Amino acid sequence: MSMLRVSHLPPFSTPALFAPRLSRLPIFTSFSPSKLRQISSFPSIFPRTLKPSSSSSQSSFIFNRVLPMAGRSCFRAAAASFSAESGSSSEREILVQHLLVKENDLNLLLDLQQRVVRGEDLSDLAVEFSLCPSKKEGGMLGWVRKGQMNTDSEISQVPEFEEAAFNAPLNKVVRCKTQFGWHLLQVLSEREESILQEIPPEELHVKMQDPSFLEDAQLIDVREPEEVAQASLPGFQVLPLQQFGSWGPEITAKFDPQKDTYVLCHHGMRSLQVSKWLQTQGFRRLFNVSGGIHAYALKADQTIPTY
Repeated sequence: MSMLRVSHLPPFSTPALFAPRLSRLPIFTSFSPSKLRQISSFPSIFPRTLKPSSSSSQSSFIFNRVLPMAGRSCFRAAAASFSAESGSSSEREILVQHLLVKENDLNLLLDLQQRVVRGEDLSDLAVEFSLCPSKKEGGMLGWVRKGQMNTDSEISQVPEFEEAAFNAPLNKVVRCKTQFGWHLLQVLSEREESILQEIPPEELHVKMQDPSFLEDAQLIDVREPEEVAQASLPGFQVLPLQQFGSWGPEITAKFDPQKDTYVLCHHGMRSLQVSKWLQTQGFRRLFNVSGGIHAYALKADQTIPTY
């Protein structure tokens, strides 16, 4: 059976270190402590849609090796929303888990649905019965928005699953049928879609002249130390992409997902990858520096050396 895929972050050796501070996220329902721990340690969707530039190929290669699928799902996440003009949106994102059985196993599905009604956890049943590789994460698909679940062709979508998920009441387990079989799905939470915008270097330069901006904004440089030694901007905290394993699990402890966050690299490609990943970690307002520090040096501040 042909399966759809979703890209996940790998589990870390100490899940508790990876747990994002969900209290900071705009979640509109409540969970039991066990469910919170499960969601907190879940490796969220990260879309790998960008080709690295030659100057950043090594770090991008490492990023794509560190972040890819620990367990795949029958869904593949489409690219995170990105706009060079305006990223404002009131689209809903939902946190979904599911299990999948064969088309001719409707009786099994109905039995599993009754077991959930009687108090069993859908994630536990997914681990035992689901055909989807996401069973390794208890059937968790992470935060998704409409149009985000695409097949390998990246053209045709899964409208039956999407319709059922976005019309399902919070926490109620519902069933639907797709070309892959029968699904039980549960929407655990919902939130307003985050913003990811590209900011021109000239605009960032103007903001950098305001001391209050440097105090209020979160500035992240994902280049490697040897690159930063050649050219840097004040106020940016360096989180080398090749060291993702050391800072990734604690990102929401070091930075506030509710604050404006600006991400910089050499040419703007690695920073966009990281920005999209930060979206999956609950960061609400993200700004990728267009063209990176190279464009900043050419267009905004010629005192910054190029390399």
